[in-house]
Amino acid sequence: MDFPGIDGFLGTRASLALDLVLVAMVAILPVLAWSIWLVKRRRRYELHKKVQLALALALAAAITLFEIDVRLVSGWRERAMPSPYYAATTAGPLWTLLCCDLLGMQAVPGWVFRVLAVHLVFAVSTTALWIVVTVRALRRFPIPPQPGPHSLSHRLWGQLAAWDMLATAITGGVFYWVPLRQLNEISHSKGVGRL
Repeated sequence: MDFPGIDGFLGTRASLALDLVLVAMVAILPVLAWSIWLVKRRRRYELHKKVQLALALALAAAITLFEIDVRLVSGWRERAMPSPYYAATTAGPLWTLLCCDLLGMQAVPGWVFRVLAVHLVFAVSTTALWIVVTVRALRRFPIPPQPGPHSLSHRLWGQLAAWDMLATAITGGVFYWVPLRQLNEISHSKGVGRL
């Protein structure tokens, strides 16, 4: 099947930008953990600051590339439509209440949209938290950075942002996998064989 945009490199129906964002999220987590270890165990405040700013810039670039790709170039719906989890479905009372009663939808969206909704909760809150934590740290820590009155608040909000980033990566991986994985099962059932 031919999709708009540039195909990715991970063997799924995802676009190049989606594959790059997935790889970036996986790569960022250990760097984030290392940066936290640097400040917590080694007291390397300046290096922590540089790593965090580099991560913030990398995330901003990845998010920008992703948004341009899904909104203007490749889209994601066309690539997700072949998924057996794309179509509307029956669901439990919570999803029916949320989607049909509160949001006025005619049917409960398929799992693709439900997974996306959960992912967006974490992705949006992570973006907001990272911006707030980064801006506050730049404004409130001295140069060069060292512990001070803002340390306790920074630690609290930084930990929340790190856990939120982990949740964003996990839910993003699930969102990537559910609609975009290769059609091995469908291809195999049609006699094409495994890819």
